[in-house]
Amino acid sequence: MNPDNVNADDRHSRAQDAELIVDPGERAKQEARNGLRQFDEIIEIIEYLLQPDHPFKLRPSVLLRLNRTALVGINSYAGNWRPGAVEIEGSKHRPPDAIIVPELTEEMCDYVNDSWSRSSPVHLAAYSLWRTNWIHPFADGNGRTARAISYVLLCVRLGYRLPGTKTIPELISENKKPYYAALEVADTAFGSGKIDVSEMESLLGDYLAAQLLSVVRQATSPGGVSELNA
Repeated sequence: MNPDNVNADDRHSRAQDAELIVDPGERAKQEARNGLRQFDEIIEIIEYLLQPDHPFKLRPSVLLRLNRTALVGINSYAGNWRPGAVEIEGSKHRPPDAIIVPELTEEMCDYVNDSWSRSSPVHLAAYSLWRTNWIHPFADGNGRTARAISYVLLCVRLGYRLPGTKTIPELISENKKPYYAALEVADTAFGSGKIDVSEMESLLGDYLAAQLLSVVRQATSPGGVSELNA
């Protein structure tokens, strides 16, 4: 499913001159801290949007907020649209010019909002996951932000926070090859004038099953949650 000359292990972009941490070890530590903060923020956003007096509407500000948390202390453009061009290593896709990033992000939000009641939760999650990566609106942290907003949409559209000890974003991060392959398939389809995220939908369905299966294992294990987390 991967185009020729695409390394599925290394699909990554970063504006080098914007980095605040150059030491790889220190960067990894900050990314880990930010990852924990972003997860807390994901849950906070989900719980907020599930309240009856907060009708759902996806706004670009939500993506900016999630990116800010992912990149705080790492990149000077944290929580801002990228200021210039960016390339994705390991992919043939070339993200659009920076000047149209805000407009494209608004169009993505419009698609989700207009399709909210007539599209499945998995489709909305798959579409936002692919489209955010396609737009690549940030200098860094695009994948982390895309996976975060995708999970938010899935839970809110379902109407509840999904249980499970490993969430879909965590499962994707453990092995990104299928995820990158699904992105490339959707990229190719869009290059032909079609929106086709069926490969991503299938992948998210598998990850959803794996996340929920962890609940079954907890429920059927003699030690329950404590035993599995030991």
